[in-house]
Amino acid sequence: MSGSYRRRYFLLSVLFAALVLLGLTLPGVQTSSYEDQFTDEGWGCTSIMVGRLATVDGSVITCHTCDGNYRQWVNIVPRRQHKQGETNKLYEGRMHTENPRDIRGMILKGEIPEVPETYAFLNTAYPAMNEFGLAIGETTIGGREELYNPEGMFMIEELERVMLERCRTAREAIKLAGELVKEYGYGDYGECLTIADSREVWHFEIFGAGPLEKGAVWAAVRIPDDHVGISANIPRIGELNLKDPDHYLASDNVFRVAEEMGWWDPKKGEPFKFWKAYSGRKPFSIREYYVFSQLAPSLKLDMNAEELPFSIKPEKKLSVRDVLRLYRETYEGTPYDMTGNLLVKKRNSEEMEKSPVVSNWMSRDWITLINTLKPGTITPQRTIAINACAYATVIQLRSWLPPAVGAVCWFAFDNPALSPRIPIFAGVTGLPPEFEVCGQHGYREDSAAWIFRRTNRLAILRWGENRKIIEDTIKYFEEKAFAELPMVEKKVLEIAASKKPGAEPFTINQYLTLYTGDFARAAMQKYRELYALFWTKYSRGF
Repeated sequence: MSGSYRRRYFLLSVLFAALVLLGLTLPGVQTSSYEDQFTDEGWGCTSIMVGRLATVDGSVITCHTCDGNYRQWVNIVPRRQHKQGETNKLYEGRMHTENPRDIRGMILKGEIPEVPETYAFLNTAYPAMNEFGLAIGETTIGGREELYNPEGMFMIEELERVMLERCRTAREAIKLAGELVKEYGYGDYGECLTIADSREVWHFEIFGAGPLEKGAVWAAVRIPDDHVGISANIPRIGELNLKDPDHYLASDNVFRVAEEMGWWDPKKGEPFKFWKAYSGRKPFSIREYYVFSQLAPSLKLDMNAEELPFSIKPEKKLSVRDVLRLYRETYEGTPYDMTGNLLVKKRNSEEMEKSPVVSNWMSRDWITLINTLKPGTITPQRTIAINACAYATVIQLRSWLPPAVGAVCWFAFDNPALSPRIPIFAGVTGLPPEFEVCGQHGYREDSAAWIFRRTNRLAILRWGENRKIIEDTIKYFEEKAFAELPMVEKKVLEIAASKKPGAEPFTINQYLTLYTGDFARAAMQKYRELYALFWTKYSRGF
């Protein structure tokens, strides 16, 4: 770092510290601790990655829980052709809009040249999957506040969108992202993207490069094909072997910025660790520890260790249903179960049972009250499944099938432990109109998100009584989906093999769109019925 650079950075640091002491903030800069910001019950996402040799069928998996007050409207953006001279507009604020046509609150960050053709993609708050089976999960990871530069053009969700519009493989997407943020700048906080295609999955972490450098600092590590990885709101990438580009990629400033800022000193002989340089926080918490411990118990991992393995080889290969089960986790029956001590006497008996009003989704007010009445009863834990989830995706990518059907997003609105998964295939061209209405701005009966959310909230008011109803419903739709999946695949292959255009009643895209739409409507109707059931059940009080 040059002397003038250091002096300017020192002055900015002093100013920032003074504003914090005065209780003020610079525009767009968050000063709350990252622990408070990302472990609160309303924030923080979880992304699990599974390599193709770690799954029972050879598929690659990447996931996302969009936990927090983000938009819940979902649509399919079609493939588009563009004329020479057109530009691609980049915005901030799209994640809080009410529908695909809502532009309120959006800020134009800049424009980049358009390409001749952009691909169709599943447009969630954090865009998730394109027509060629490129898929992305996301978690916000914080990092050092000094790296934030609001002048950068790309927010993370816009970077994901452009990657899906222009790329077909994970490596292409990482390369494009690196080029774009270097030229146009990165204006968001620390983020992790879990980027997958049908052959491999990568863990990609990105930060700004500081207030005086427009670009970004990033690194990407490929999850070994027989391993499982996880990102849960904490930087996790450790050492980088950039001599092995098949498994490690990084920005060209990855070592320089850390050294200039004094976060890593190569003269001391200590190895460079990406998480230690750009975060400084312990690189895991309960979610990473729990998932790895469940999948490889023989490792006997320690919650008090400085760090966990970056990825692990599971002792048994995983099915996509195993991953869906992990996303319903509340640590029940383990030492981390928050409800373990909340027992009451059974009616007309001395035996003890869990209270019917108890669940692992009790509000913090309830936890505080219970601990006030009986100190130490509950130790709050950040579970994987939470009520604050806007939507969740588990994306399965299968190389032996056409991408239209081989790439499938197992999608759920609201708490993934309470809502059914709806299969949205890469070849789907449209979703039911209820999917295009956000549920975060107010109660809407025409919003798919609210159809599931309102039922789920009633269910957990007396979870002990309603649990079996919800779990049986989730099981029914999961069994239905996986029983029908081979038939869907067979039909797609038959359509693809048809030598006479028009001999089949549908194209592949039309068939998959009708199937997903029918499945989604059946799930919504069932949750409307459960909503009526619970209101009737508790019409005289809870």
